[in-house]
Amino acid sequence: MTASPDLAPSLVASPELLRSVFRRHAAGVAVITATGEGGPVGFTATSLNSVAAEPPLISFGIGTTSSSWPVLAEAEYVGVHILGEHQQELAATFARSGADRFGPSTDWSSGPEGVPVLADVSAWLVCRVVARVPAGDHRIVIAEAVAGDPSGAGRPLVYHQGRFTALRD
Repeated sequence: MTASPDLAPSLVASPELLRSVFRRHAAGVAVITATGEGGPVGFTATSLNSVAAEPPLISFGIGTTSSSWPVLAEAEYVGVHILGEHQQELAATFARSGADRFGPSTDWSSGPEGVPVLADVSAWLVCRVVARVPAGDHRIVIAEAVAGDPSGAGRPLVYHQGRFTALRD
């Protein structure tokens, strides 16, 4: 066995390397919502995962510097919305810092457990938070589904190479 050569600087682990690698990973796009004393909050997430079927658990990551984190840090319930390809603008609104996420251009209503539920999404869940796991400058939130609706129409919105896009045939 030969010794491995020194890694080139571009291959040394760093936040930039991680971002560059994950730009090549196509991911589904979701919006996570919750309600706090100051009203509804939400953010766009590409880190949504199914964790277990029994009980029905999901997970997602959120940065601790996110404007939504203070509410998510305390929320008992969250909304999980799977976006369709027709919702690029909605995804961008919830991803943009300082945006009026629940303004007149966002169609939503109060759903189960008072969680904001977005209209016209491909599918949604309301989940009870069961854990918040520290992970660097983020928290991994694990939550159990308690209600939802999978009946929305359309193809999924995906995030790839730093932009929202649709699947190609």
